[in-house]
Amino acid sequence: MKNQSIKNNIDWISVIIYSVLVILGWLNIYSSSLSSTEGTYEKQLIFIACTIPLIFIVLFVDGKFYEKYASIIFGVSLLSLAGLFLFGKTIAGQRCWYAIGSFTLQPSEFAKAATSLALAKYLSDTQINLKETNRQIQALAIIFLPVILILPQPDPGSALIYSIFIIVLYREGLPSWYVWTGFITILLFVLTLVLEPYVVILLALAVLIIIHFKGRAVDRNIILSGILLAIISAFVFSVDYVFDHVFKQHHRDRFNILLGKTVDMKGIGYNTNQSEIAIGSGGWLGKGFLEGTQTKGGFVPEQHTDYIFTTVGEEWGFAGSFIVIALFAGLLLRVIYLAERQKTKFSRVYGYCVAGILFIHFFVNIAMVVGVFPTIGVPLPFFSYGGSGLWGFTILLFIFLKMDANKVNEW
Repeated sequence: MKNQSIKNNIDWISVIIYSVLVILGWLNIYSSSLSSTEGTYEKQLIFIACTIPLIFIVLFVDGKFYEKYASIIFGVSLLSLAGLFLFGKTIAGQRCWYAIGSFTLQPSEFAKAATSLALAKYLSDTQINLKETNRQIQALAIIFLPVILILPQPDPGSALIYSIFIIVLYREGLPSWYVWTGFITILLFVLTLVLEPYVVILLALAVLIIIHFKGRAVDRNIILSGILLAIISAFVFSVDYVFDHVFKQHHRDRFNILLGKTVDMKGIGYNTNQSEIAIGSGGWLGKGFLEGTQTKGGFVPEQHTDYIFTTVGEEWGFAGSFIVIALFAGLLLRVIYLAERQKTKFSRVYGYCVAGILFIHFFVNIAMVVGVFPTIGVPLPFFSYGGSGLWGFTILLFIFLKMDANKVNEW
């Protein structure tokens, strides 16, 4: 840097929280895989060691590099995702990895940072106005290009993460009806799975009538209300077809279990059931490090990856779980605070992308583990086993910390 070193300007609060989360993550991986013969915790230790030079590389690169070459980085990321269809390795029915010797690399984990850079680059253009339809389409295209390549792998969990970018666009001026439309669509979908279609339509009609008479007289438009009701009705009657013919059987099973329509403690609902038992058995203070019976007995499948939080709940109890959640919340709030004090729009938008990605991973994973969200394979940042995930989140965060450290040179 021109005036002061990275050492003096980097946000050490974020670095410390990140380091604590990584260390706690490894301790839980160690506990959950101690009896395994696959050397999981040893591999994760190697992944963690590799993050050290990776962080130095990210911080060594000039901050302007990420803005200048954002489009190229995004293009390379898309090529890496497309290349999976030709050269990818299939694991558990998913073609999401490149095999490099005994290790695998998952490009979708790095695509999140690349997409964040591309979106920040696009939105930082002074001529961009998200009130204009063509600008909205272009911004949404940046988000959906990687999604189109990730969904067929198939990897719905990674694809879901990109929905958080809509909130970032909203923060930068996207009309609010996009957010409301998404929320209402999800609500109608879930209600239709629980209730009869005609009941959902009657509820929608009641809401539209209330809105019609509560609104200003000048805004009342019975034709528009009728069109909205027709669209809602068409969507509601299409839900069953989509659910039965588009969703795969295991997706249908997970939704049915979540909504209480099916009870399957030994089949598709086994993971969630065992996860809830493990977390509940931890009580207030937990059973103690390496003392979790559910963990040691291997009752929770994938406990070192997507279900790593069950180890926290069982061995550290409510108190330990609260500390982990507080650390994540602290990191998220710190990133948002740093984003707000950026001097360039590019850095601010990227900061909000970082906060959004970390939040949706954290929220969906915890919700999935405690049984209030379907199991879709979303890892817990810095905790779940895997080199690609750890490195992807590290790159994502430290690019922003580099931008923040460099703000003393911005005008």
